[in-house]
Parts: sequence; structure tokens; C-alpha cells
Amino acid sequence: MTPISFEFYPPKTDEQRAQLDRTVSKLKPHAPQFMSVTFGAGGSTLSQTPETVQRLRDEHGVAGVPHLTCVGGTREEIRGLLNLYRGLGCDRIVALRGDLPSGMARSGDLRYASDLVAFIRAEHGDYFHLEVAAYPEMHPQADDALIDLRHFKTKVDAGANSAITQYFYNADAYFRFVDDARKQGVNIPIVPGIMPISNYSQLRRFSESCGAQIPRWVDQRMRAFGDDAHAVREFASDVVSSLCQRLIDGGAPSLHFYTLNLAKPINSILQRLS
Repeated sequence: MTPISFEFYPPKTDEQRAQLDRTVSKLKPHAPQFMSVTFGAGGSTLSQTPETVQRLRDEHGVAGVPHLTCVGGTREEIRGLLNLYRGLGCDRIVALRGDLPSGMARSGDLRYASDLVAFIRAEHGDYFHLEVAAYPEMHPQADDALIDLRHFKTKVDAGANSAITQYFYNADAYFRFVDDARKQGVNIPIVPGIMPISNYSQLRRFSESCGAQIPRWVDQRMRAFGDDAHAVREFASDVVSSLCQRLIDGGAPSLHFYTLNLAKPINSILQRLS
């Protein structure tokens, strides 16, 4: 069976915490390798991320894995978080550059994700399993696809153990990216990031900003369904589960699901796969 993992954003209110607890309880039976917790732009979830990681580990008994970004942070702040996570028993970290929030002038002591990976290795050796990001359809701020691929290799050369991709709906983009990475000497696992389709208008807006492409045929079909919520859910689950099956058949090492803290879309996909 292909391993899976889930990603959550840290809750900020009691209502959101209750929602997270319900979602984790519904997804835990799938026996994920880990459940990761995002880190806000410029460290805006500085306290919520460690709290959520600890909650996953203590309350739910799952491997909570923190995301850590370097944008806006000092070496001392990052060092403190690393020591905190190690103290919590975390041995895996998702190491990212992160986005600079609007209005923030300072980029931080470390500029790129490769700098963060190198810093973690210098501080903690091989203790942490380090995940980095990959972009099969190119990072939206990259000058071109080849430069983007070189940036990815730099992160790997700095000490990354594996990578999780930005979500996509074109399996060929993933397979091509993996092939190109292998030709560059990159041998670490490259895990597809999977985004269920729940709120389609929200997904379209987000995809425009992050560079993920929604195939035209999917977009046209979703628009045609209009207000038929049931048809939208069924079609969305079919599209994403078919994508997952093709990735599995093509040798993807595992699947990483972006949950948006919702269990139902994920369960629908996994039921189809099983």
C-alpha cells in the first residue's frame, strides 16, 4: 500500500481546534506516516504551529511534523524553534523559504530554503529528516523552469532527505519533473502533493497565485455543474482519485494530502482508491 501523509493549518480559535480534532480523528484510521502543520507567512503562527504539533502528538498519538520557514526570522529564533521541536520528540521538519507578508521589509537572516536546510544540518547534523518543496509546474516567482530545477537541486545538495510537491492536476507534469530531477542527479523521494477539490472558486483563486494549473476540461466541467453541489463533489472526487491512482501506478513513493482541515473530501478520495 502506498504511504500517505496529511497537512493541516494551525487553528487559532477554540472552534477551529474542535474542527481540527474532529478531522484528525476521522483521518487517523488511514494510518498516515505523519501529519504536518503549516507555518504562517513571516512566522505569523509562531506559537500556534508548535502548539498544534504537540496536540497532534499528545492528544491524538500521531507523528506531528512542523513546517518551518526562514523568511522574516533570525538565526536565533529559528535555533529556538529547532530546539523546541527536538524537545517535543519531532525528528522530521518541512523546511521552506516561506512568503514575505505584505508590508514586511526584512527578509530574515536566511534568504532561501537551501540556507535553512544547511543551517539545520549545521545545528543538528542528521537528526531531522528534512522535507523541502518542489514545483512540477514551476514556482510562480522562478525565471524559468530550468532555473527552478537548479534551485530545487540546491536544496537537495544542502541536505534535504525528500521533497513534497506543490499540488497539480496534470500527472505528466509530475512525471516529467521527476525525470528531469533524476537527470540532474537528484535521487531523493519526490512526493506528490494532492489538493482535493472542495471549494472550487477558492481553489481557482489560490491556483492563480501559486502557479498551479487547473486543466481546462476540469474547469469547464466544474463551471457547467453550477449549483449542483452533489455533482461537483462526485466529479471532484473522481478527478483527484484518478490522479492519485495514476501517480501510484507510475511509482510515486507516497501521497501527501493538503486537507484544509477537512476530512470528508479526503475520505471520499481514499475510499475510491481502496
